[in-house]
Amino acid sequence: MMRYVSRRGFLQSAMLTAGAAALGPRWVPASAASPMLTVDTRTIEVNKKAAKVFGIVGPGGRSGLVAREGEHFAGSLLNSSGEHLQMHWHGQIRAPADQDRARPDGGALAAGQMDAFEFALTPGTHWMHSHTISEQLLLAAPMVTREKDAGDVQDVIVMLHDFAFRSPQEILAELGGTNVHVRHSMPGGMGSMHRGHRMGSMTDMAQGEHMMGRAHANDIRYDAYLANDRTLDDPEVVQVEKGGRVRLRVINGGTATAFFLSTPSLRSTCIAVDGSPCEPVAAQSYPLAQGQRIDLLLDIPPTGGAFPVLAQVEAAHSVTGIVLATPGVPVRRLATSANQAQGMLGLTFEATLRARAPLADRRPDNTFMIMLGEEPGYRWTINGAVHGEHRPFEVLQGQRIEMTLMNPTGMMHPMHLHGHHFQVVGIGGRRWSGPVRDTVIVPAHTPVTVAIDANQKGSWFLHCHHLYHMATGMMTELRVS
Repeated sequence: MMRYVSRRGFLQSAMLTAGAAALGPRWVPASAASPMLTVDTRTIEVNKKAAKVFGIVGPGGRSGLVAREGEHFAGSLLNSSGEHLQMHWHGQIRAPADQDRARPDGGALAAGQMDAFEFALTPGTHWMHSHTISEQLLLAAPMVTREKDAGDVQDVIVMLHDFAFRSPQEILAELGGTNVHVRHSMPGGMGSMHRGHRMGSMTDMAQGEHMMGRAHANDIRYDAYLANDRTLDDPEVVQVEKGGRVRLRVINGGTATAFFLSTPSLRSTCIAVDGSPCEPVAAQSYPLAQGQRIDLLLDIPPTGGAFPVLAQVEAAHSVTGIVLATPGVPVRRLATSANQAQGMLGLTFEATLRARAPLADRRPDNTFMIMLGEEPGYRWTINGAVHGEHRPFEVLQGQRIEMTLMNPTGMMHPMHLHGHHFQVVGIGGRRWSGPVRDTVIVPAHTPVTVAIDANQKGSWFLHCHHLYHMATGMMTELRVS
């Protein structure tokens, strides 16, 4: 489903022209308009076995949507999945509150029904996904808007994912949790079509045991890790030009897995995070939490070659990825397990980042302390409450607010805010003009402060992007009036 996007191959669809008119009311019958995006089931091969998953097919049969800065998302979404659907336009801060179902009163798009949309696309590397644990079944796709100043580069989009042959409901049962998000946000739930062999819960820390209070990662055992729907023993090979320049747009669509990204044969430079430009920074590897994106510039040598792009699982040996290759170059088999386990995600790389367009310097009108919590029964909380029992944060439109997120739990939490981008302005006691993001790593025992200009009216979720943590309670609201 996923293919790379060359600099010559961007969409020309009339449905994406700037200023296109809305296609009518939010709920429209399936016969009223041709769908621009369709959610349906499909079959892929993982570890030489067939797996039934979801897909989001856009114009030209591509996965998701690719557009140019200045264009609008003017079209419709058809739910052919056979399940209820709650779609989230992750990073699309220009989308009005009523055009994203991932909100407190958003409800669900019923099977066979269609939603109509019209909003200006936010430039950068963003994505779309189900706002329930059905995202585990690959219900996600790129939503990339190429920047006007991107230049003469070849775009290569990579979607990372964790994969299990058992259903999200089985995984949640193994964890011992209760899905409060479904109970409070939408009827039913998705993923019932996906069944397979069941693997037992983990029994030791080396395999990711869930242990309250002790720093650990990977509380779910997965059968595979995918890059553009494929494992590293059968990777996607993307053709690139000798002496060319590539903009690698990597999206971590993993439901519960963080990665470290590397390009071991090529020098790379980070130029954007979560779709927002940053001052260029080079590193050997780049942490990428669930929901986060990173854009890397790569120069392909004039001599050509085959160049792996690798994503290694946090605190584990497993590796996935793709290969960039110039024409006629053989591609050697790559190991799916690294010699050494990766470490835990932290904020060392984050502290090197600077926003290219930071927020204006001003005092906050409101400050909030946010305590992330962990309780028995796989119950994850914000300020002592699960979603449905929470107290929203109330602010006025136009206010500058600061939130300090504190994490005494045993796991890193990638915290994501809907409807807004924020700037990271503090790690521990250190203040600095950090990157602009929509999802930030909050490691165990390290406070992180973000500044937000509350410009979008509406009620916006703030939640952990480990979607089993979100589903079992780690979600609240920012209400902007």
